[in-house]
Amino acid sequence: MSTKIEIDTRTFVRFWLVVIGMGLAILLIYNARVALIILGTSLFLALALNGPVSRISRRLPGRSRVGATAIAYVIVVALLGAIIILLIPPIVQQTAGFIQTAPTLLDSRSTPFKSLDQFVDQYNLQPQVDSAVASVKDNAAGWASNVGKGLVTGIGSVFSFFAALLLTLVLTFLMLIEGPTWMKRIWGVYRDKKRMEKHKRVAGKMYSVVTGYVTGQLTVSTIGATIAGLAVFILSFIFPSVEAGLAIPTAAITFLLSLIPMFGATIGGVIITLLLALNSLPAAVIYAIFFVVYQQIENNFISPHIQSKRINLSALMILSSVTIGLYMFGIVGGIIAIPIAGSVRILIDEYLDARDDAETEKPKVLLAKTKK
Repeated sequence: MSTKIEIDTRTFVRFWLVVIGMGLAILLIYNARVALIILGTSLFLALALNGPVSRISRRLPGRSRVGATAIAYVIVVALLGAIIILLIPPIVQQTAGFIQTAPTLLDSRSTPFKSLDQFVDQYNLQPQVDSAVASVKDNAAGWASNVGKGLVTGIGSVFSFFAALLLTLVLTFLMLIEGPTWMKRIWGVYRDKKRMEKHKRVAGKMYSVVTGYVTGQLTVSTIGATIAGLAVFILSFIFPSVEAGLAIPTAAITFLLSLIPMFGATIGGVIITLLLALNSLPAAVIYAIFFVVYQQIENNFISPHIQSKRINLSALMILSSVTIGLYMFGIVGGIIAIPIAGSVRILIDEYLDARDDAETEKPKVLLAKTKK
């Protein structure tokens, strides 16, 4: 027995209009993803700096919001400048020292190359070696062209990065200045005072999630930087070729890169290991082993424990949100994924509470109508 379903033209047209509209919206969001990432990053930075800016403005004559924002920017730039000053001289010094000792290292390892020549002569492999060298020469032009294209692309990417960074800083500055005014305008639109207070409470909770996340991430970075600096300082006593002064750049590198969730600290660990390898290969190996062990402890215990207390999320939710953010929006997505997950949790909790309150009120309303 067949069933015939009749759909009128209006319903059919509405359905396809909704489908087309959703497709266009997804396409527009995808094309504007870079702008949305810049705006989201600016909003995140503005929320993170709003507390310090507000405290500074209360202590300034006239409570100037512009002056407080400028002071906060100067402090942040000064801290970044201090970190860069701590990083560059040791890196340049270690690289220069390695370049000076490189000829001696090559001379001391010349025996393996002589053995290789003897092996080639013994087994008559010289024609194959000459053929391989000729092939490399023939492909050198193509490789050089690819390197040139990659260099041009890299320079363009660097300029795009700095342009996006400048735009983000300007937007953050304007958000910090105009933020309170816009919030007053938004709350002024409400006619229902009860609903306004409810939304204010939700917005306050979401703001606490962002500030709590920033404080928690700074705490995790500080712990990691302190332990990494102490590890290098201890290695300087065990291996005389490792300078104790490397402890401060190690702490600075670890602190700065640990602000990037999940793999930022790994990049810092690789850089520090390479710096140690320029002085002592055994020290670099020991630090690499230490770093891998500590990262397992930090990623699975320290960071989830601190962040779960700050934003009231489980360790599983934190790791899941960071993973999704990294794969969807890269480094920026990984940084803002945790506060977004915390804000979504708050919205879900508020929705569930409102639904439970509505279900509780229904019997009371029915009872009141029955009595009437």
